[in-house]
Amino acid sequence: MSEITGPRQVVIITCRNKNKKIDNSITVAWHTQLSFKPFLYGIAIGKTRYSCGIIKASKCFCVNFISAKLKQLAIDIGTISGRSINKDKILAKHNVKKIECKYIDCFRLDKAIAWLECEVIKQIDAGDHILFIGKVVHMQQSQASKAKRLMHITGDLFKEC
Repeated sequence: MSEITGPRQVVIITCRNKNKKIDNSITVAWHTQLSFKPFLYGIAIGKTRYSCGIIKASKCFCVNFISAKLKQLAIDIGTISGRSINKDKILAKHNVKKIECKYIDCFRLDKAIAWLECEVIKQIDAGDHILFIGKVVHMQQSQASKAKRLMHITGDLFKEC
């Protein structure tokens, strides 16, 4: 299916388990803008993913758009579960820092080229995934927003655009 529907831009979703005070992140290629007014953004997260439960409970997430230079970070974040490792270690390995979001109780990545702070307004059961619909309460671009983006084709295949 990915070979037909791809390539898709890779983003890193950040989220926070408020009760346990644990931050987590997940690499996602299934995401899209859903509406201009209000500005709604959707992300699809597998039901078994650690981040799925965190976003359900916290009712917020941040979409971090990344440059192609962060390919290995995206792979590392996407292949290791937050259940088994604190992802702060992965961020540190790649020299990426966490910055508190302005309007939601979450963090964003300092090397993101753009980010969307989202409050979950609806969750839709979509088979083996949950579609989280977020109202964008803040968005911003960095000066590097014109950088080449990382696109996922299928499996371990990526390209820069």
